[in-house]
Amino acid sequence: MIDAIRTAMATIWRGAPRAGANVPAPDAPARQRVTVPAPVIGNTLAVGTPRDPRVVRTLVVTFDPFVPASGRRLSAHLGWFDPERSVAAYAADVAEASHGEMVHHLVEHVVVDGLPAQADGFRYDVDHFLACWARRSGFHQPDATDYDAILADFDIVSRVNAGDLDEAWILAPPYMGFHESHMVGPGAFWCNSPPHRPGRSWRNPAPTRRFVVMGFNYEREVGCMLENLGHRTESMMEMVYRGVPEARNLWTRFTRYDKVAPGRSALGNVHFAPSSERDYDWGNRRPVHSECDAWRDFPALEAPSRVVTCDEWGGGDMRLHHLWWFRHLPHVAGDVDGILANWWAYVRDPNLVDCG
Repeated sequence: MIDAIRTAMATIWRGAPRAGANVPAPDAPARQRVTVPAPVIGNTLAVGTPRDPRVVRTLVVTFDPFVPASGRRLSAHLGWFDPERSVAAYAADVAEASHGEMVHHLVEHVVVDGLPAQADGFRYDVDHFLACWARRSGFHQPDATDYDAILADFDIVSRVNAGDLDEAWILAPPYMGFHESHMVGPGAFWCNSPPHRPGRSWRNPAPTRRFVVMGFNYEREVGCMLENLGHRTESMMEMVYRGVPEARNLWTRFTRYDKVAPGRSALGNVHFAPSSERDYDWGNRRPVHSECDAWRDFPALEAPSRVVTCDEWGGGDMRLHHLWWFRHLPHVAGDVDGILANWWAYVRDPNLVDCG
């Protein structure tokens, strides 16, 4: 099944047709639209239609302007990661690590020949941005993107309301002011950023359901994209388990690491592996006891604790740690104390989170 996922996602992105650039509005950057077909993952996974609840219908918008001096897009001009390849790799990683419980149907990829507007109306042109980047200073403040304009320019709210989309990914260079994840809609709550509040530039219909806008920096690798999803996961599960006493709080138990629970670690969290002593210390080689194996048999949680080292999760590699952590998230049918035993359902659909 895993091989089928990777093959399907790679085929989709190698074979995506490219249309010619649209004629832009006078005050908007030019756009190149790419329509991506729905993935066919294989009979084993059995997610043949976008209406399968495990399939997340996703719009991808990449702000990657051409640089006149080189005739190449900004990402290539600066030798950064190829946004299209990163999107394909990230989607494949999530499908695999979630055991097929979160599969992205990449509905459309819009490549924008320009950079996004900031909340105060400022917009970089590519030469100004490159000058700031060369000296690593002079970047615009406040560093905050205009989410209202993004939602309107790409008709995201209307498409979510109509059931055509479930979330959006925005790829851009650094200093564009995007949150790693940002929730919009009725009852929106903290999702590694404050819930969205419409501002003066709101030109959208009222959202009828919650959705998440992911922000990815294409200067950074796929491991950072997974980290964004990891913090989204933490936000969802902290909301799901809020108010549950510690003795029955399975999220608290899942995220234990040795520094805060000596001898009783489980999986840790996105920044702290079981052996970590500080943020991002995924390569700490000290051996610790962990009940990580028990979470592969959720909700029984009967496998004994054992001694583990960072070799289990990649020896300090960000991407490998995050994949290891994601693979242990519960993903079975049923519920435990009224909370779904498939935690991926909450990660992919914030409307399932009870905010009452």
